[in-house]
Amino acid sequence: MDQVTQGANVLFILLGAIMVLAMHAGFAFLELGTVRKKNQVNALVKILVDFAVSTIAYFFVGYAVAYGVSFFSGADVLAAKNGYELVKFFFLLTFAAAIPAIVSGGIAERARFGPQLAATAVIVGVVYPLFEGAVWGGRFGVQGFIEAATGAAFHDFAGSVVVHAVGGWIALGAVLLLGARANRYRKDGGISAHPPSSIPFLALGAWILAVGWFGFNVMSAQTLDKISGLVAVNSLMAMVGGTLAAVLLGRNDPGFAYNGPLAGLVAVCAGSDVMHPAGALVVGGVAGAIFVALFTLTQNRWKIDDVLGVWPLHGLCGAWGGIACGIFGQRALGGLGGVGFFAQCVGTLMGVVWAFAGGLAVYGAIRAVTALRLSPEEEYEGADLSIHKIGATPEREASW
Repeated sequence: MDQVTQGANVLFILLGAIMVLAMHAGFAFLELGTVRKKNQVNALVKILVDFAVSTIAYFFVGYAVAYGVSFFSGADVLAAKNGYELVKFFFLLTFAAAIPAIVSGGIAERARFGPQLAATAVIVGVVYPLFEGAVWGGRFGVQGFIEAATGAAFHDFAGSVVVHAVGGWIALGAVLLLGARANRYRKDGGISAHPPSSIPFLALGAWILAVGWFGFNVMSAQTLDKISGLVAVNSLMAMVGGTLAAVLLGRNDPGFAYNGPLAGLVAVCAGSDVMHPAGALVVGGVAGAIFVALFTLTQNRWKIDDVLGVWPLHGLCGAWGGIACGIFGQRALGGLGGVGFFAQCVGTLMGVVWAFAGGLAVYGAIRAVTALRLSPEEEYEGADLSIHKIGATPEREASW
């Protein structure tokens, strides 16, 4: 590989890393617009600090767990291919850091700040990289097992399962252990409404995420010679399908409308490189319907207080995307082939079980050692006071 090609690949994946990094602003504003006004400062600070902790955990531990690469093995690994491995770390870090950003939306408004940072370090350093390495790093013999059992390897091009389903199912474990927000589900059987504090901020977050997603998906090729316009068009079609389904089934509710495109984009990640655009449209539409139906069920009937609906959005739509890749990636449905339905089912199930068990283990261990959620007084005042009052003055508090 010549110097120009190496440099071009570094620039390509660097631009992808920057686009996915920008998505974290989307996570922040999506949460900011959804939570109550008294918790907005907490949401903004939490996403930023979670990213910082994720960077440290992934650099020193997680990346080596997933890919067997250590940046302390000599100067060669730093300089090779114009520092490509370093920029690849940056790109994949932005994926890893999405896990605590996803979890943050589920446990918003009542989780303590310090314990959440501890959970972030363990999840990004160990729990997520073990599954990431199994699927994308070819480690631990998992892909070999799936291929031997089903005749095909598990295919997840951009992380429907590896990132989104894992994040969503970890979040479900955390939400169940944390419990609902104070007075959310009243003793008289009623449900206290907590409407979004800012639809414009929620919409801004969704738009930032949607735009950044084209870096998330397209740049998952990681080198220029593997880039595919099919991935971009399939991402677009799934986004549109998710939007229309959510608007229709959600009866024009803006919260559903702006989460619909995200549901479609979550679902198309796995098979965006092998599906026909018409198939991607269907996959996105089904994902939008899944989000509306399951968000309503979890909140109203099952009384699971998942604030942003991250389990339906990422956990369930991500799992659907993993399975859908094995359906709509088939040549019979216009796909490019090379994927197996049973392999997709097995790989998806493994990701779901690993993530849910990991979420219960990490947050259960923290809860056994220290308080996981705020006291009723702190929750009433607004999120974690240690964060809520950063830079506080009486005048600023009055505006909050």
